[in-house]
Amino acid sequence: MTRRFYLRPIVSVAYDRSRLDRDRSGAQEKLCGRSDLGFADVELIDAAAEPAKRVQLIPAEGTFGFANQDWYHPPFHGEQMWQTFDNLVEQRPDFAGLSMDRPRIMGIVNVTPDSFSDGGRFASVQSAIDHGLRLVDEGADILDIGGESTRPGSDAVPLDEELHRVMPVLEGLRARTSARISIDTRKADVMHRAAAAGADILNDVSALTHDPDALAAAAETGKPIMLMHAQGDPKTMNVNPQYRDVVLDVFDFLAGRIAACEEAGIARDRIVVDPGIGFGKHLQHNVAVLQAMSLYHGLGVPVLLGASRKKLIGQLCNVEDAKQRVPGSIAAALCAIAQGVQIVRVHDVADTVQAVRVWQAVMRGTETGLG
Repeated sequence: MTRRFYLRPIVSVAYDRSRLDRDRSGAQEKLCGRSDLGFADVELIDAAAEPAKRVQLIPAEGTFGFANQDWYHPPFHGEQMWQTFDNLVEQRPDFAGLSMDRPRIMGIVNVTPDSFSDGGRFASVQSAIDHGLRLVDEGADILDIGGESTRPGSDAVPLDEELHRVMPVLEGLRARTSARISIDTRKADVMHRAAAAGADILNDVSALTHDPDALAAAAETGKPIMLMHAQGDPKTMNVNPQYRDVVLDVFDFLAGRIAACEEAGIARDRIVVDPGIGFGKHLQHNVAVLQAMSLYHGLGVPVLLGASRKKLIGQLCNVEDAKQRVPGSIAAALCAIAQGVQIVRVHDVADTVQAVRVWQAVMRGTETGLG
């Protein structure tokens, strides 16, 4: 799925088409059909060009805009270029019954003894259920239940142990909340069992590549799926990750996995992508991906960011204790939301919800209509 040309929209907030003087200021396109975000320009990225000529800025509309460029002669592939541009502007359908026209918060429920941030804190069934319900009260739209730590250096968890950890928590939460529930797993059997027990979403950090039966299992459940990029297995993924260009390589990988899902019968409107911060990526890779998050809207599906409390925050700010990385986590979430990311996966739901609402009010210049 490697390609040569990519489009990254330069996103503006407080977007209101009715306030624009189109004759004087030029026109903007809505980003993913959103009323609050738009873009007047796109970066045309040529992966094969020398660095000085690699990026060209093109107006989204107007005399010299995208529609007036000649995309149907070499080196361009016209259909690919137009499909990517259409992906940037088309409204996203609801995902698992949630509208994608505003930021959604996914709260993390780790049922593991060795998670990098809160390992063991919610390892008992009741404590995990109580924690999940508390996250819903704080504003989480989705609860993400995981029974296998995939932090760098972690060991795989046997199937029976993962089921023993997650199923009672899933069943307990399903009986007590209408919030969407996601199961964070790489195993086909866990996907089947969780879907039957009421999970709304499947979240696979390997993008359905770890378990040879996972792709078929995801299709059989009929559930929406979150596909994350990772280079290598959690045990060794951060030893020596290599990329041609991390931002573009992640795009190509995710495009390939979307295509594989569609071929297996998983419709595009059931897919979310996650560039996988920290998964087979060193600091410079993570920062590059965060800076370019709007590029991934070109895939035509909602985008998720999971950077909460991760190592890159500690590296940037010299903070060893993951629980002390909340401010950096919020900063990463807001930067991603400003680039149109539809879902942020976080440990600290109340803090993130508060930050997002203030950000929305300030950017829009109004306190009404906040999610």
